[in-house]
Amino acid sequence: MSLKDQIATQLKDAMRAKDKVKLESLRSIKSAILLEQSNKGAGAELNEEEEMKILIKLQKQRKDSMDIYLEQKREDLAAEEAAQLAVIETFLPKAMSEEELEAALKEIIAALGATSAQDFGKVMGKASKDLTGKADGKTISAKLKSLLS
Repeated sequence: MSLKDQIATQLKDAMRAKDKVKLESLRSIKSAILLEQSNKGAGAELNEEEEMKILIKLQKQRKDSMDIYLEQKREDLAAEEAAQLAVIETFLPKAMSEEELEAALKEIIAALGATSAQDFGKVMGKASKDLTGKADGKTISAKLKSLLS
């Protein structure tokens, strides 16, 4: 079942349950998907990778908004963003633990034959592509720097 179909099904369920937060979150996901499809052209379907990029973008937006609201001491708005973030994250794969991330990065480093910090760009490109949705770019970058230095 495609992400669009999953969203449509859960959207109906959220309407029936009168779950305002879930409804708002699902509508934002649906809107982002429709916007991306219209950018690609009429009748264009998104593949799984493109859907994942949309979800990651929405996740990042919610985290950034939450941080801003917390800086401004607006816990009420930060709580709303956190609730929406939780709904969005249900569609993303489970995040990797520190140990899993380190093991995956060591595997990529070995496969590419990287030995020093000069190989960072090459390894980072492959890692960010392979670990999309499983780990945050900042986390990958920080862990990779420590492994290559």
